This record gives sequence, C-alpha cells and structure tokens, in this order.
Amino acid sequence: MKSKITTLFLLITLIVFKSASFAQKQTEPFVLARIEKIDSKELRETRILNIYLPEGYSPDSAKTYPVIYLLDGSANEDFIHVTGLVQFLTMTEIMPKSIIVGIANIDRKRDFTFPTTIKEDLKDFPTTGKSANFISFIERELQPYIEKNYKTNDSKTIIGQSLGGLLATEILIKKPQLFSKYMIISPSLWWNNESLLNAISEYSKSLSTAKADVFISVETEGKQMEKDAKKLAEVLKQHKNLNVNFLQLPDENHATILHNGLYRGFGLFYPKK
Repeated sequence: MKSKITTLFLLITLIVFKSASFAQKQTEPFVLARIEKIDSKELRETRILNIYLPEGYSPDSAKTYPVIYLLDGSANEDFIHVTGLVQFLTMTEIMPKSIIVGIANIDRKRDFTFPTTIKEDLKDFPTTGKSANFISFIERELQPYIEKNYKTNDSKTIIGQSLGGLLATEILIKKPQLFSKYMIISPSLWWNNESLLNAISEYSKSLSTAKADVFISVETEGKQMEKDAKKLAEVLKQHKNLNVNFLQLPDENHATILHNGLYRGFGLFYPKK
C-alpha cells in the first residue's frame, strides 16, 4: 500500500512539474508598442517615444496612415489607455487606422509652458518657460523622424490635456500648419494671466490661412478653466477656415475628462457616413 501511495505521489509530482514547464514555455510578452529613442539637439537630451502601429501595418506596403502625436505619452501616463481607445475606434470603423506617437515626459512644466511673469509660478516651478524649444523639437526633429521611418500621410493630430492643452493651443495659434487636427482638453489657459488667450489676435494672419479641425473640451471643475476654454472656442470660430467644435462635459472632472473627451472628439472628426 505504501509503495502504491509513493508511486502515485511521484506521478502527480511529475505531471505538475511537466504542466508548469509547459506553461512556462507557452508564456510570452504582450507587446502593445515599440519603444524608440531620439537624440534631440533642440532639447539637448534623449527622448523616449512609444509608437503604436495599427494592425496590418507593413513597411513594404504602399498604404499610409494618419499620425496621432500624444503629449504625456509615456506608459504610466496616457499612452496605454489612449492607444486602447484608438484601437477600439478603428476596430469599429469610426476612425481610420492610425499610428500613435506617445512622447514620454522628462519635465512637462518646462516643455509645455512659455515664460511667465507671475512670481509665484516662477518660485514654485523654476524650470518653466521652454515651450519654444519643445515646439522646435516637434517641428524640426520629431515629425521628420516619424515621416522618414514610418508610412505616414498628411493627417497629423496632436492631443494635449491641461498643460499639454496649453501647449497644443500655443502651437495652433503660432504654428497652425504643424498639425491638421488639434484635440485640446481642459487647457491651462490661466497660465501667465491668460496672456496666450489674450494674444490670439496678434496671430490672426497665420490663423486665417490655416486649415485645421479643432476640438476643445472642458469639464465643470473650475469656473476659470471653463470660461477660458469657451472663450478660446469663440475666438477660433471667427476664423472660418478652422472647423471648431466645443464640448462641455459636466459629468467629468480634470482627472476623468480625457478619455471620454477624446472618444467624443474623434466622433466629431470622423462623423458616420
């Protein structure tokens, strides 16, 4: 009897060991995107890019794709959930398959803000005010790099929320030709006493020649942010060459608005036929 029990125990142990070994052999990583590095002369540092390629993408194919540039685009920021949203919207044929370029942050307060005269902000955020360098990085290095290495077309979207929304607004006002679609979510237009919002008229010439789709969305978290976002939309709508959509989402807050805002915004950019 003891011999039979021992034999049975050894047999069970062998089965469990083999099953565990088989399971280990079948394990492989789930890869959502590729990680690349770009050495930037404009920023004087190396930046990490998270790049999602849609299903069916092939470097040997003649097919080209729109590119979505995502600010706050590292894995622990917005890259994963925004990529999932875009993948879902392409799977359901609401929008075309797209390449996503997530720009991982090093110092977002530095990169997303222009110089300020507010002493409190200078004290609390001493590295701020270098958005001009970051915009040059996007224009002179990042976009050429993506267009050289991937199958892209002329459709270029930028997504920015909060300070990222401030940067997207600055690009739209000062260099609107850099993108064909702007998704501006809860922009921090309060920066430097709303100086960017108040200076839009200075750039009316460049805005009047640009053609772009613009989506602006805001939650009901703060009256200042709501007022600034509405004013931005109103001023931009004066330029008939811009297709401007404004959407307030009263059930969202600053932490939750991005995902639902983008879902609604892509639906407006790509209305059902």
